[in-house]
Amino acid sequence: MQPIELPPYPTNLSEWLIHCERIHPQTIDMGLERVARVAQRMALSMPCPVITVAGTNGKGSTCAMLDAIYSQSGFRTGVYTSPHLVHFEERCRVEGESVNAADLLPGFAEVEEARLGKTAPDGQGEISLTYFEFTTLAILRTLARRSLDVVILEIGLGGRLDAVNVIDPDVSVITCIALDHMALLGPDRESIGREKAGIMRTGRPVIVSDPMPPQSVIDRAREIDADLWRIGLDFHFAGDQQQWGWATHPNRGGRRYSGLAYPALRGANQLVNAAGVLGAVEALRSRLPVTAQAVRNGLALVELPGRFQIVPGTPTLVLDVAHNPHSVAALTENLDAMGYHPTTHAVFGAMADKDLQTMLERIAPIIQRWHLCDLPTERAAKARDLATQIPAPGVVAGTYADPVLALRAAVAEADPADRIVVFGSFFTVGGVLQDGVPRLSAKHVAS
Repeated sequence: MQPIELPPYPTNLSEWLIHCERIHPQTIDMGLERVARVAQRMALSMPCPVITVAGTNGKGSTCAMLDAIYSQSGFRTGVYTSPHLVHFEERCRVEGESVNAADLLPGFAEVEEARLGKTAPDGQGEISLTYFEFTTLAILRTLARRSLDVVILEIGLGGRLDAVNVIDPDVSVITCIALDHMALLGPDRESIGREKAGIMRTGRPVIVSDPMPPQSVIDRAREIDADLWRIGLDFHFAGDQQQWGWATHPNRGGRRYSGLAYPALRGANQLVNAAGVLGAVEALRSRLPVTAQAVRNGLALVELPGRFQIVPGTPTLVLDVAHNPHSVAALTENLDAMGYHPTTHAVFGAMADKDLQTMLERIAPIIQRWHLCDLPTERAAKARDLATQIPAPGVVAGTYADPVLALRAAVAEADPADRIVVFGSFFTVGGVLQDGVPRLSAKHVAS
């Protein structure tokens, strides 16, 4: 009997991603058992310190600031974040740059061999992985082989059962915890906090940058004897309109940074994120010493597209991936602090399973014109359905097949002194960036 020949592996990243979408019947399948077994077959581990970041909002900003500070200290950094805005390769960055697609292919092939049982067979046969689980393992393998000094990992969903949690962190960071993904994580902040707390490890530091964390987070840290660092108890920050400072309390050594410029990432919420970042830097200081100048430079130079990103030109254009009530409330506050604009136009598209009513009600008082768009995923709410939920006194200016068409319509309608905010899903902001920001209409150029 002739042996069965397996089909050849995909030869490029696009083919691998299509393959990953096909091998598991569910998009999300919470649990670590399958992905942990494949990771064990791969003997997957990180040969350098690892910082894992969980939370509802602020994870991407926290990862970006950590990356910038350690890079400014001369360390070779690796970062895994998700989802991406435009290109999949954005999820894996080495020394501040997205890796080339070709650099990811060996990791994908190794995951496939491991999940099929072709390497380190354990007698359990083929293991099915979701798209996120497969791609996470491939990126983790890619980072593990790059001779890095520090790896920063963003949790995709929750924490306890997220595929990223197969790697034991040296330091955990838990950012703001709010209501999101409640069907998967639980109906309240206590339940969600319990899931986020799953990234903690016994005896290792966990930095909680949420000023009012759920009790479940504190209880979990005490239960497993994690080294809990909390704002107000172990470190604090304060600032005025010009600068801010950060310090640990005497029980943590009393280190102090004063006269810091505000992070380059815009928004009042970024100071809370930055405070947690400095807590993580301090907790790892014995292994990764960082200078005060590196902290200053890192916070001054950090970049992260789609987080209250203001695009130069007229009318003012703001891009923000706010997609739950808490982040939309922060976006509203930040927009309100920008100053006067005669009319604010919104380009908005979001997933149907979000708390759309609360999101829209929070930002509605400062939006006069709505341009609503469909998104290229079955999970998304249809623009025509969003149109029925817009609170008064906002006016639905139109519904569109994609974010680019919606933005073009908003630009054509807006006056130079107006403001356009593109927000909602990563698909909304990413869709705009994919095509490039449209040229301004003739009336803006002429003015």
